[in-house]
Amino acid sequence: MARLNAFFDEHIYPNEERYHHELAQNRRAGDVWQPLKLIERAQGRGAQGRPVEHVSAPSLQGARGGISNLDYAPLCEVMGRVSWSGEVFNCSAPDTGNMETLERYATDAQKEEWLEPLLDGKIRSAFLMTEPAVASSDATNIQCSIIRDGDHYVINGRKWFSSGAGNPNCAIFIVMGKTDPDAARHQQQSMVLVPRATPGVTVLRLLTVFGYDDAPHGHMEVVLENVRVPVANILLGEGRGFEIAQGRLGPGRIHHCMRSIGAAERALEMMVDRLQARVAFGKPLAEQSVWHERIAESRCMIDQARLLTLNAAHRMDTAGNKAARAEIAMIKVVAPNMSCKVVDWAIQAHGAAGISQDFWLAEAYAHQRTVRIVDGPDEVHRNAIAKIELGKRAAVKKA
Repeated sequence: MARLNAFFDEHIYPNEERYHHELAQNRRAGDVWQPLKLIERAQGRGAQGRPVEHVSAPSLQGARGGISNLDYAPLCEVMGRVSWSGEVFNCSAPDTGNMETLERYATDAQKEEWLEPLLDGKIRSAFLMTEPAVASSDATNIQCSIIRDGDHYVINGRKWFSSGAGNPNCAIFIVMGKTDPDAARHQQQSMVLVPRATPGVTVLRLLTVFGYDDAPHGHMEVVLENVRVPVANILLGEGRGFEIAQGRLGPGRIHHCMRSIGAAERALEMMVDRLQARVAFGKPLAEQSVWHERIAESRCMIDQARLLTLNAAHRMDTAGNKAARAEIAMIKVVAPNMSCKVVDWAIQAHGAAGISQDFWLAEAYAHQRTVRIVDGPDEVHRNAIAKIELGKRAAVKKA
């Protein structure tokens, strides 16, 4: 944590304005997806090439000395303070989730071809699950077809909000689709590895998020037309896609939530600084009671969310992802809602400046509002929590 915070002070925070300036230059040049060399420069400033060692995703103990979810969570919080910082440390979404998926479910050959270069930061990846034609919050709705034809699978479907697919270094897609529509509801889906350059793959368009294009990352709509990949590209086996999705999304939710907490913490700092620097109606804003209420409430909500998230991480480490499903669902509801509220108050404290490009807050609010949808919307997680609680009481009464 000390080394990570020191690196942020030396290299990340001083370069935030430069990052956005270079990105704007790329846009004006008509080359939005040009890789931002700033990230590469930041990675190489230490004596040994990486000033802060690469931190593998929590489940990667067997691949690159990964650390526990509980130890990784505070690092995610720091990285959540600057949206693009995760890529500097090779810890950005969706790559961390894809690394964990490959480490857990890929064959040795698949790991050698795709996991190793991902761990080394040589390539980027994308996760293709969400579809425009169905409510993808229910993964069993997925319609993309994966049909076996001899030694190959033929894939047809349309995906969108395929995060990472816009990155020019993206080389591999993990695609979820149906291999057997007649199987049991949770055994119809499978996941296959699709190299980005495979014929029939078309990145159709960029999807903005509250007007942001999120370059050089990008959330893309992707069309798969008669895409053929070897049967050996399947992950774990036919009908195991839903199982993989559950295993992948649990740790990812911890990462999202801790990044949300980092964003909220920074927003509170900005709120306090602004309130102490601005005078209205004859006294500093910081002396007005409504802002006392909001500052205090922000501190309470942030610390509550952090402790709840760390508890979920500990539960995952000690009991496993399945046993921690209630804790994971709770933090996915609590953390982004909390962060939205704190960032919203920080925007209010900044007035018109808070919604401008001169401050980080508008970007932060757009991202935190988005997190309430990604990896399962609030409603899905609340439904899961309620079912678990109902099940507890039913078990007690039955006993």
